[in-house]
Amino acid sequence: MTQQPAAATPLTTQERPGEELTVRLQDVEVAARMLDGVIVRTPLEHSRALGRMTGATVHLKCENLQRAGSFKVRGAYVRMARLTQAQKDRGVVAASAGNHAQGVALAAKKLGIGATIYMPRGVALPKLAATRDHGAEVVLHGSNVDEALAEAERFAAETGAVFIHPFNNEDVVAGQGTIGLEILDQQPDVDTVITSIGGGGLLAGTAVAIKQEAARRGQKVRVIGVQAANAAAYPPSLAADAVVPLKGVRTIADGIAVGRPGQIPFDIIRELVDDVVTVSEDSIAQALIFLMERSKMVVEPAGAVSVAALLEGKLKELGIDARSVVAVLSGGNIDPMLMLKVIQRGLSAADRFLTVKLMLKDRAGELATISKIISDADANVTGVDHSRIGGALSMGDVSITINMETKGTEHSHQVLDDLRHQGYEPIVMN
Repeated sequence: MTQQPAAATPLTTQERPGEELTVRLQDVEVAARMLDGVIVRTPLEHSRALGRMTGATVHLKCENLQRAGSFKVRGAYVRMARLTQAQKDRGVVAASAGNHAQGVALAAKKLGIGATIYMPRGVALPKLAATRDHGAEVVLHGSNVDEALAEAERFAAETGAVFIHPFNNEDVVAGQGTIGLEILDQQPDVDTVITSIGGGGLLAGTAVAIKQEAARRGQKVRVIGVQAANAAAYPPSLAADAVVPLKGVRTIADGIAVGRPGQIPFDIIRELVDDVVTVSEDSIAQALIFLMERSKMVVEPAGAVSVAALLEGKLKELGIDARSVVAVLSGGNIDPMLMLKVIQRGLSAADRFLTVKLMLKDRAGELATISKIISDADANVTGVDHSRIGGALSMGDVSITINMETKGTEHSHQVLDDLRHQGYEPIVMN
């Protein structure tokens, strides 16, 4: 059972973090009242496995279980509920490849507002279907979100529909910040909160709520943001003290693949957030598998980056001796086809899936010999590709690529050593 914090001491103006910012604690509190009965108060799940790894008590804030599958409905609803009746009558428009689309569509349905959502061609079918199921009109346009976004803005200018930005808006930031209030209520002794960053709305809102409410209670809570290393616009922007857009982003964490931070969340993050760290693609994939295996949670890659940071030991790198940590799982909308790819990558990164290529003599029994070596090493073959044709092949040779399941790094090395001991030269293809 968590210990209640001591009674708060009155604060001076200088001790109230972020009081001069455009989004403040009272805005988040108003947003929380607006969302009462609209959203799900998502659970905080204890992770013993992460606790053993970090030496802290670790809880997971499960926004993957939120309505529409992510935190996005919080900000979208608050933004749209504040529209005038005339604006509501004109409808809203948004652009997204997934979570924001579903959040806007659900909020529009609850508020009785017509919604048009632009999504890029090739968007994952589950996300497309879910957005339509919430009643929004979906228009497929362009090959990426930027092209869909430009068309959505053109539609807004032409029709008068209100454009709902995914993160660069004060009401959206305040809505996302309600997660922070819930965390403090559910885990009063928390000292470190970790969450993902794309455009910055979630981190900014959470930081406002956590920092200002904790200060009011006489506590100090660290807030740490996490980006995919291949889509990390915030570190260079913070270093330059100005928004610095990236030339391109490429990550499996499509929910945070944003090349340009929003100015509104950037100003808040610059002021309130303690640290921003990055994690690798392999770590994201491993975190997704970890959450499935150890916490029974289906989480999208963007939602798993907070756990990836813990698995990479980022708290230790930052010199943080945390006692009570909350990692936000920001969403669970993952395309099954992407899940298959991410699982395979995660297993490979953890040395639990091994692909090797071997050159063999084209004679009877060679494949059986290879199979026996692998079987004797207690590895499981899942696929074999056999080819007699190729520029590097001599007459009488064959190329074999073998996929196999292993039990980790030590076991993979054992399999490779056994093959080499028998005179083969396996080339690792992972």
